[in-house]
Amino acid sequence: MLTFRGGAAGALLLAAAGLLATAPVAHTEPAPAGVSITADLTLTEAGVLEVVETVAVPAGETFTMSLPLRLKVGDDVERIFKVTDVSATGAGTAGTVDDRFVVEAKPGESEFTYTVHNTVSEAPGTQMFHWLGVLNADIATLDVSVISPSFQMGIVDCKLGPVGQAEPCAEVHVEPDGVLYLSQTDLRKGDAIDLTLQMPPGTVPANADVRSSDSNNFFAFTAPVLAAFGALLLALAAMIAYVLTARKRGAAARRGSDAFEPLSEQGGRVEFTSPDGVLPGEAGLLLDEHVDPVDIAATVVDLAVRRYLWITPVNARGEDDWRISRVNAPDDQLRDYERAVYDMLLPEGTDTVAVRELRAPGRLRLDPIRAAMVDDAVATGAFADPKQRTIARLAGAALLAIGVIATVALAFTSGHALVGVAIALAGGAAMLLPNYLPTRTTLGDTVVGRVRAMQRGLDSVTRDRIPPIDQETVFSRALPYTVISGRADNWIRAFRDMDPSADSQPGIYWFAGYDRDRNLHRFASQFPYFITALESAFPASPRI
Repeated sequence: MLTFRGGAAGALLLAAAGLLATAPVAHTEPAPAGVSITADLTLTEAGVLEVVETVAVPAGETFTMSLPLRLKVGDDVERIFKVTDVSATGAGTAGTVDDRFVVEAKPGESEFTYTVHNTVSEAPGTQMFHWLGVLNADIATLDVSVISPSFQMGIVDCKLGPVGQAEPCAEVHVEPDGVLYLSQTDLRKGDAIDLTLQMPPGTVPANADVRSSDSNNFFAFTAPVLAAFGALLLALAAMIAYVLTARKRGAAARRGSDAFEPLSEQGGRVEFTSPDGVLPGEAGLLLDEHVDPVDIAATVVDLAVRRYLWITPVNARGEDDWRISRVNAPDDQLRDYERAVYDMLLPEGTDTVAVRELRAPGRLRLDPIRAAMVDDAVATGAFADPKQRTIARLAGAALLAIGVIATVALAFTSGHALVGVAIALAGGAAMLLPNYLPTRTTLGDTVVGRVRAMQRGLDSVTRDRIPPIDQETVFSRALPYTVISGRADNWIRAFRDMDPSADSQPGIYWFAGYDRDRNLHRFASQFPYFITALESAFPASPRI
């Protein structure tokens, strides 16, 4: 049986001799004159073996060579070869069948050319070629020349004969120019040829493909596979740690900061301040990462409080209703989403609209508002950019595709197919990761924590802390923020005995109908109905 030990000479002389053993046969009769082989072998500087082999077969005989491309060289080790650039002329054919390279010649002269890859391996201080083969046919004459890039190729040993009884080769030598010549006659079926060659280290690139026997299983856990899965596990651990950290940060934000004082005093006057200048609609979006009808309703109230709109109670058909009218045109003080709300309520050419009219089918197009609110949160840095998540998903899809392709390619080439599986799993994880990440950024979580603290601060505000002249302004400016938290009733109750005329102007300056009132009792009974009616005009939006 053919074996290779430490080098590529198996491919060298196997190609030269055109033979492969089945089982050794003892000499019982003279070898007849017959098949003659002349082979010129060239080991290129790239480390591949180029073979030109001429086979002459007498009439009435045939010649067959079967060269194994996968050879066992140890208990758990295999040597893998590859043959390319095959051509045959004359009465011969050559090609790869399963794991063998097969040459067949009928009577006459045939010429075969082919290239053998993965033929070179390293040994301590040298590059070694060692070939051991057993003939499967009687060969009358064999003439071989081997050309190497090195002029210093030498012979370590050459033996020929029956297995276990081999003797030194009769005629083998290396010319001064580094060409090895081997000539033999009367080779018999069953004879073994054992040849060892050596060259200086680094003569050609080492390219021997030596694998564990597990490489028969393309999905074996080889060293490259273990390294790939190790990298995958590290990446997954980093992803999980990042998600858990982000979610923990979000949970802390939902609990809120320790304290935030929503009222500031200066020169005996008191005013309301929101954390980081956050607007009511923006705060509502950040709190639950969702555009709710109440967020839009709070924005409408805030626009009225800031004197862009005017709200008037009316009675239509015996039912309470409210009209929203234009006071000041939108300016550069409004955010894009606030302008979208304004234009939705009062498009160009419209100066007033009833809440009942807003509920007409097709009257409101809320998608632009929702998109504008999300874009605003992204622009302020409070929300992660959805485009980045799209990029992450596309990158994951690309990795998944590369992994699938690599799995198939490696399975049909070098093995280690599980490396491709690891790449595909990494791609799948990258595609899924954005689904588990919170929408808010670190900045967004910080703002949410302060908004929560502001809400607690508003719950503790009492009217007597505020000078009468500032009470209506503080009450009005903070009211939209209590709308988003569902605590507007409590806030109005805290100010229900406030005199809205204390600022020298009768009634509530942004909400008509209470000019003669000296308290907010009637307003307290009507405002919740206005908010409910306004919210009902805005359909609930899908989750972001």
